[in-house]
Amino acid sequence: MSRPLENILVLDFSQFLSGPSASLRLADLGARVIKIEQPGGDICRQMYVSHVEMNGESSIFHAINRNKQSYQANLKDETQRKKVYSLIEQADVVMHNFRPGVAKRLGIDYDTVKSINPSIVYGDISGYGKEGPWRDKPGQDLLLQAISGLTTLSGNAGAGPVPMGLAIVDLLAGIHLTQGILACLIRRNKTGAGGQVEVSMLESIIEFQFESLTTYYYDGGQPTQRTKTNNAHPYLGAPYGVYQTADGYLALAMGSIPVLGELLNCKPLTTYTQPASWYDSRDEIKSILADHLKKKATGYWLSILEPADIWCAEIMDWKRLFDTEAFKLLGMIQRVTMSDGYQFETTRCPIRINQELLTSGLGTPTLGEHTAIINQELAYV
Repeated sequence: MSRPLENILVLDFSQFLSGPSASLRLADLGARVIKIEQPGGDICRQMYVSHVEMNGESSIFHAINRNKQSYQANLKDETQRKKVYSLIEQADVVMHNFRPGVAKRLGIDYDTVKSINPSIVYGDISGYGKEGPWRDKPGQDLLLQAISGLTTLSGNAGAGPVPMGLAIVDLLAGIHLTQGILACLIRRNKTGAGGQVEVSMLESIIEFQFESLTTYYYDGGQPTQRTKTNNAHPYLGAPYGVYQTADGYLALAMGSIPVLGELLNCKPLTTYTQPASWYDSRDEIKSILADHLKKKATGYWLSILEPADIWCAEIMDWKRLFDTEAFKLLGMIQRVTMSDGYQFETTRCPIRINQELLTSGLGTPTLGEHTAIINQELAYV
């Protein structure tokens, strides 16, 4: 199957997560992605955020850099930089996630790259934008979660800030960069004009909160109020939340409180007939519901709620999810192989094209693995 981005060459100078997550998606869509790594390589190769080491490098590096090639070059060396410039002449996309000013010092800023290749699509991610008092702050995911207000939305009232257990800011910035790059590639195909795509992690995580922020401004800037118990969304009324059952946990989305009271045989809930009370009295409603749901198992409650078209779900861990037939049918896990034969399992691209999965058995490259091959290609240009 031909893929939409076949014959598109992407030079990725980025490190860590945000930029490489974007180039990973471009690679899965068919682009040839060459990681340009300086001496020592992508710092993420040795950034052990967990205790897991895979083939001598960090698990996080392998998860986000499969299906790419690695070209090692010292951009401070004139001869090696000229080779990189030769690659830029052929490239469709150049991208990085350096702090403001670093790309210019390395000679790969937008103006320089555009002078080499006027039709280039150039993408870069910064932490906080290129201007302002925060421009030089480290663009690290947890720090962005802390600054952006995101940690005030999860957890119960009084529990303090609760960050998400994923590098959500990195990944969102990568998604936004990918969207901008694809939009510019479409325009270039129609008009021949390239363009510069700029994304900051701070803007990405602020935009991610658009629903709650819109409510915040409508409310005149009232403080965010999480519920005392079972909080899942501070701007939604009861029953929205996660509840303990006799043998596990149950998630409940939006729904009529009196209807829930009848279905669950919980008489106190039937008195909350006014929808406004589902928000104004959500702490007491959730408390009543929480006590009631502890009396029986998750499966019992699901057998009542699901036939009644109440939005609910069992809380699953990965083991439980992976054992379900629904998950198995998705084929979300693929096995990839590195050039030295090392294999590991990881996720596949979640996009389907013409009903076909976008899988690739190509694992992560070793540092500079493709330098000689690419240099040989340059010799014939």
